[in-house]
Amino acid sequence: MQETILILDFGSQYTQLIARRVRELNVYCEIHPFNNPPAITEDIKGVILSGSPFSTLQEDAPQFDLAEIKGKMPLLGVCYGAQYMALTGGGEVAPSTIREYGRANLSEVGENVLFENVPVGSQVWMSHGDTITSLPEGFEVIASTEDVRVAGYAVQGEQTFGIQFHPEVYHSTDGKQLLENFLYKVVGVSGDWTPAHFVDETVANLKGQLGNDKVVLGLSGGVDSSVAAMLLHRAIGENLYCIFVNNGLLRKNEFTDVLEQYEGMGLNVKGVDATDQFMDALAGIEEPEAKRKTIGRVFIEVFDQEATLIEDVKWLAQGTIYPDIIESVSVKGPSATIKSHHNVGGLPDFMKLKVVEPLKTLFKDEVRRVGASMDMSADLLGRHPFPGPGLAIRILGDITREKVQILQEVDAIFINGLKNEGLYDKVWQAGSILLPVNSVGVMGDERTYEKVVALRAVESTDGMTADWVHLPYDFLAKVSNQIINKVKGVNRVVYDISSKPPATIEWE
Repeated sequence: MQETILILDFGSQYTQLIARRVRELNVYCEIHPFNNPPAITEDIKGVILSGSPFSTLQEDAPQFDLAEIKGKMPLLGVCYGAQYMALTGGGEVAPSTIREYGRANLSEVGENVLFENVPVGSQVWMSHGDTITSLPEGFEVIASTEDVRVAGYAVQGEQTFGIQFHPEVYHSTDGKQLLENFLYKVVGVSGDWTPAHFVDETVANLKGQLGNDKVVLGLSGGVDSSVAAMLLHRAIGENLYCIFVNNGLLRKNEFTDVLEQYEGMGLNVKGVDATDQFMDALAGIEEPEAKRKTIGRVFIEVFDQEATLIEDVKWLAQGTIYPDIIESVSVKGPSATIKSHHNVGGLPDFMKLKVVEPLKTLFKDEVRRVGASMDMSADLLGRHPFPGPGLAIRILGDITREKVQILQEVDAIFINGLKNEGLYDKVWQAGSILLPVNSVGVMGDERTYEKVVALRAVESTDGMTADWVHLPYDFLAKVSNQIINKVKGVNRVVYDISSKPPATIEWE
């Protein structure tokens, strides 16, 4: 039985952060929408109520019956969660008289287990438009700031607490300590959620789930599919059939390099070079979404063709990770489609395969730690994210073999330059973009009219937001010079200094 912390999501932008902080403390947790909670079972040891974009004073504010939880198990309300418990318990909440957003400092900290080793003056992060003006009977203030009297409270005779700030964000300097106090001193967890524990448990579960069945997995060369493959390989060995499709839009030499890496890992991998099929299908298509859908369609055709060659295959394995699961069941519902997902997902119904997703409880950083615990290559685990459609969405306009080759050469110079200068691991994602414009240049005594490429490098934790990286000018000058001198057809290099939002990481 895996001890679990239940996080009830009221729609806060920070809910995933709460889960990540809890996981960092070696405690397993799950996020569930407040309006679709799981049954309270023995393995749920404590509950955290998230913040919310709603006000508790709104008529349509999220409502949740706390009767099964409050007073019966450890409970921590964060921001909206704290206000909701105070209001429904008979206290009062009112619109704040001053703007309570951003950094604040604790001016008073009571002697309470929740705030052990959290000093007076500790910086906390506020993000709310309402404030608790009166606490119900039996509630006591255990922390305050200069502007917020009830920055934290405890309920007498219960393991119930509320805090007005967000301990999960980095701006709350002792937020991790507070969460650790709640988990280890209030809930009393054992803290056994470690990468090694996950591997042992997952491999055992996969053995029980799959038995002697055959499983097919589409490898991409990325972190998620590779770690999923290693877990399955440990569980079922040669019954795992991996297919690595070359869509002709990979990085320079990536198809052969990655295949060699996989074979060195002992995986049963088949490489399929389908470059011609993808290039023929993409001919003349310029619109970004049409390119994505075409690549997705051809991938499914190629994958299906290869998968049907495996006799009696029963399962399709996917590298789905936890944020994908949360997104599909979030309080707000699935996010509005900005563009098709970078990774090709789903296969046609006629394949009739059952789906197995070994990583569906993990965040991206946890996937890397699990891979490291299985002694997977640091180079593979440290790879930057790379979009499923590959260079197709980094070539603006239609796709031709000549354009792909130009961009592969440019990209190789940029990425290898980052690695050689010790900058690669300081960047979350980097790539090159071929623009659909030509510019005038001079080479020797001749005027040129050639392609423009843009370089993009961003810092991020999960890709939801990103800042452009301030790469050294000397490095950019060196890379630009190499690209223009070595890549025929390019005479100008620019650097993208846009952050997300508003600009997405990819250009298409």
